[in-house]
Amino acid sequence: MDFSLTDDQQTIRDAVLALCAQFSDDYWLERDNDGEFPVEFHQAMAQAGWLGIAMPEGCGGSGLGITEAAIMMQAVAESGGGMTAASSIHGPVFSMEPIIAFGTQEQQQRMIPPILSGAQKMCFAVTEPNVGLDTTKLKTRAEPGDGGYRVNGEKIWITNAHVADKMMLLARTTPLDQVKRKTEGLSLFYTSIDRSKIEHRLIPKMGRHAVGSNMLFINDLFIPEEDRIGNEGDGFKIILQGLNPERILLGAEAVGLGRVAIKRAAQYARERIVFDRPIGMNQGIQHPLAKCWAQLEAANLMVLKGATMFDKGEDCGVEANAGKYLAAEAGFEACHTAMLSMGGMGYAKEYHVERYLREVLIPRTAPVSPHMILNFLAEKVLELPKSY
Repeated sequence: MDFSLTDDQQTIRDAVLALCAQFSDDYWLERDNDGEFPVEFHQAMAQAGWLGIAMPEGCGGSGLGITEAAIMMQAVAESGGGMTAASSIHGPVFSMEPIIAFGTQEQQQRMIPPILSGAQKMCFAVTEPNVGLDTTKLKTRAEPGDGGYRVNGEKIWITNAHVADKMMLLARTTPLDQVKRKTEGLSLFYTSIDRSKIEHRLIPKMGRHAVGSNMLFINDLFIPEEDRIGNEGDGFKIILQGLNPERILLGAEAVGLGRVAIKRAAQYARERIVFDRPIGMNQGIQHPLAKCWAQLEAANLMVLKGATMFDKGEDCGVEANAGKYLAAEAGFEACHTAMLSMGGMGYAKEYHVERYLREVLIPRTAPVSPHMILNFLAEKVLELPKSY
């Protein structure tokens, strides 16, 4: 049992941190203020080959695992880029997993390399208004027809849809009242975003302004049959392939964000002099920061356990969800404690910690709430009755 990174994994972390160091705190503050997608960062990561870290070499990737992807995404968040940097490249790292697992060789070669190279951007279009996490109740309809499907419906909280060229779309191909099991009749597609058939509206929000969240209104979009991933009606089963990696990566990012917040607060506490002594001498400052560090490192172990199990092909639903829960809670407390430790300056944008606090609410809330994770753990681990 070895809890340290391998030499290769440490090299990945160091190389990613070095690349991210080219993008200063001022760069991310500017993106937060102007809301512009961080094109330069996205392209730099693509050109360095990092977007394909967990994709097979035959598709232009590095052939590594979700463990290495988690290490990379953690370093991206920890660099100071936070969730803005991480979310700008998050999709390609995990969202293409269903194509690897269920797509044809032709689909893999056609769909994946342009995303990994940065030539195209993609989004993940699953969630809908008035449905929430009850995914089997999705109302977006894909009507089978001659050579493909006609799609109509709405999606919400679709990250990067306003700048994306492609989307992974889950839609119902068989009405809910015509299937034996509610998880049947949903199909997964990976297709082009036809702006004449899809209207996007950006959702004004609290943080991560440079990576937009969108409402999508889909009106008579045609999707050719060759853009369907796997068998018709198997979309729910297929999309589960990407859920555990997503939780693992978000957990890693939350740890990274918490780490950089604690680092900034500790530096401030060493330099800030009040009553002729650095405030870091006071245990009222020391203890909360030290507690946050311990919580982050403990959460990180569960995140990496889930990643290791996934890469081994083992069932990691419990570990992936527990890791995401622990990391998000620890990350939130770390960012909040860092801001409190810095007093008024923690509230000032120039010190960046207030941005971290706003952004850490993303992994704490999405893609599944802490309450739903606790429901899942109670059912799967404690064998308690399902509560929803």
